[in-house]
Amino acid sequence: MFKLSNKKFQSRLILGTGKFSSSSMMLKSIESSKTEMVTLAIARIDFNKKQENFLDPLKKLNVKFLPNTSGAKNAEEAVFAASLAKEALNTNWIKLEIHPDTNYLMPDPIETLKAAEILVKKKFIVMPYCSADLVLCKRLEEVGCAAVMPFGSPIGSNKGLKTIEMLKIIIEQSNIPVIIDAGIGAPSDATKAIEIGADAVLVNTAIAVSNDPITMAKAFYFSVKAGILARKAKLAEQKKYAELTSPLTSFLTNKRL
Repeated sequence: MFKLSNKKFQSRLILGTGKFSSSSMMLKSIESSKTEMVTLAIARIDFNKKQENFLDPLKKLNVKFLPNTSGAKNAEEAVFAASLAKEALNTNWIKLEIHPDTNYLMPDPIETLKAAEILVKKKFIVMPYCSADLVLCKRLEEVGCAAVMPFGSPIGSNKGLKTIEMLKIIIEQSNIPVIIDAGIGAPSDATKAIEIGADAVLVNTAIAVSNDPITMAKAFYFSVKAGILARKAKLAEQKKYAELTSPLTSFLTNKRL
């Protein structure tokens, strides 16, 4: 069970909705993943047109919408995007994304904290995308964010959990859910994220651009399940030196008579 704000989720896998070759493929992949929450960029929505091919089928899947402010370059733009999302999708949940850097899409920590504080005061359920920085994550927690979403590696890079040691510290110190976002490129990355204690993972590119997104979505479903089971079973301790898996018996160690 995974709880965010006042809502419980059975699935710890959140899917992004960008980069799919078609709306049909996106919808089938979401179904295959068994996710209960999807994020979508408010910048994708054309408010002058009816969203027949995008939002309507998505609504029929009965998944929670987590609109994001991708494209915002400062706090002001992010707060504006969040307000549009609330009006368009009738939700006060928001994934806060502010990344003025166009090469690596690194989140702006100062503007993110500033926007988070404003949105929390406006009664939004705020989940900020951020760097794997403990101090920043604690400040975001203090202003009232519902979760933090530190990255494993840059958005869309598929490089996996390059920040894993920092993520472990954040998970250890956090009093709110930690959702690993960005960089997860393989199901094994998702398993590892859950194994180290992440409450959930958010995946988009790794599924959307694979040769078979529907099968890859299913693979991620099972990978998160594997991570949960491994965490419950408790991973074996790592050791510096080799250790025999089968202790020697006396017939090898006793001297010949």
